[in-house]
Amino acid sequence: MRRRFLIAALPLLPLPALAHPNHKPSDNEAQIVADVTAFRERLAKAVTAKDFPTLRACYADSYTHTHGSGKLDNKDARLVSAMAGEPMIENAPASELGFRVFGGPTVILTGKSPILNVKEQRTYDFRWICVYVAGNDGCLLAASQATRLPVG
Repeated sequence: MRRRFLIAALPLLPLPALAHPNHKPSDNEAQIVADVTAFRERLAKAVTAKDFPTLRACYADSYTHTHGSGKLDNKDARLVSAMAGEPMIENAPASELGFRVFGGPTVILTGKSPILNVKEQRTYDFRWICVYVAGNDGCLLAASQATRLPVG
């Protein structure tokens, strides 16, 4: 069932987003992108539901996130943020997605998301990058970074 869902979702992804420019994605790369897309959906649901066991399993033990302010979080700090319901790129709407598939497999995903600044009660656009790696039971989020875009 899962494989059928992933294959059915592939036509929804623009082909340029699957790999490097001027590179026709292989069937394997397309499957890896589908797997990462499904993982991102599972992670977003876990963040929204504050599902701690699922969240803990989704982040690599050595995970780091660099905030737009320069603040650095490790896995434990990110889990605390998720459980507190803080705005996160993990479950924010995303656009301009670009997947780059490497051996291992390792996938670098870039995108753009509106994120609420809780202190200001104002939403800003952020460009972000996430690095996904293969784990024992599927994908893991290994690193992420977000940069706030200038207003205007």
